[in-house]
Amino acid sequence: MNAWFWAAVVLLFGLIPCGVVTLRGDPLNRLLGLEMGGMIATLEMVLLSEAFNNANFMDLPLCLALLAFGGGLVFVRFLERWL
Repeated sequence: MNAWFWAAVVLLFGLIPCGVVTLRGDPLNRLLGLEMGGMIATLEMVLLSEAFNNANFMDLPLCLALLAFGGGLVFVRFLERWL
């Protein structure tokens, strides 16, 4: 248990408000909750990669960052008529 692991545990609590906003907000707030949740999940995986001292785990956060951005664009395209 090192400082990277404890930082990841603390950052995990940041996903709770993102989930609440994504489930209960209006469409624009849901989009913001989705984007913020993707960013926090990416940072979470980077911190866990450093905590376990394994550089091979760094590929997954990179892919997640790219897919979260693309998913946000698809979500905006879908909600375009209501925004």
